Amino acid sequence: MNEMDAEAAVDPIALFRVWMKLAEESEPNDPGAVALATATRDGFPSVRMVLMKQVDQRGFSFYTNAESQKGLELAENPRAAMCFHWKSLRRQVRISGKVSELSAAEADDYFRSRSRLSQLGAVGSQQSRVLASRELLMARVKELEEKFPEEIPRPGYWRGYVLRPERIEFWIGREGRLHDRILFLRSDEGWCREWLFP
Repeated sequence: MNEMDAEAAVDPIALFRVWMKLAEESEPNDPGAVALATATRDGFPSVRMVLMKQVDQRGFSFYTNAESQKGLELAENPRAAMCFHWKSLRRQVRISGKVSELSAAEADDYFRSRSRLSQLGAVGSQQSRVLASRELLMARVKELEEKFPEEIPRPGYWRGYVLRPERIEFWIGREGRLHDRILFLRSDEGWCREWLFP
């Protein structure tokens, strides 16, 4: 599928997968990196980069500490937005919708697939809380390494989330800032597509 096929696409998830494959071939580092925006109950926003780990018909999945700032914000306001930007391709994809938790089994499977050091980091880090020194973090990791010489259990606060898109916008950079913007909106009947001015 090339850029022209984006004009005729009817399934934004299928189109995203094509774009992700192109990004995997052209982006030098972490094509799955995405800006994730969350907000407090009263609408105060925050944004950070996370790694999108899977996309399927449910939506876009990622994992984090439920006690982190983003985890707490998702608990009180389960709506979020994502923005992928692939500079080498002059493309971006903007997504927004509701967020729900993945099953514990999915979180277990992904946690086990991570490197041992990443697992130790997930257990040892009190994500988003004040850290007195890096030495304290490294001491916690060393202590956990000794406590769990073999399998490291996934902590209950380390969870998976899926953003179920209600809007997906595909953006293609063009000369003179005459960009293409194709917006997909979810309805009861499926997806409808609109063109937007750049």
